[in-house]
Amino acid sequence: MIYKTDIANLKTNIFDKVGQKIIVKGSLGRSKEFEKEGTIEKAYPNIFVVKYEENDRTASYTYTDLLTRTVEVDVFNGDSYSPLLPPVVVESKRRARVKE
Repeated sequence: MIYKTDIANLKTNIFDKVGQKIIVKGSLGRSKEFEKEGTIEKAYPNIFVVKYEENDRTASYTYTDLLTRTVEVDVFNGDSYSPLLPPVVVESKRRARVKE
């Protein structure tokens, strides 16, 4: 379930990271995945825009895309990349495990 506070927190996080390098990971369907390096160019109330380095194109994503894991974003912190959102923890009756 996605809460309004989750979206609000994510928007604030993205707005703070405008201009930072990121890696966007997602699926193109039929078991084809992509991973591209880019920069968060702009952030708006409903979407954020990423400019990709390899082909000098832009793509827009919604904040819900991130919360539903349609796309995943890793942010460059100066030394390495780290996930924008923490991994999902899947609870089971036996024990909790991290889904990656």
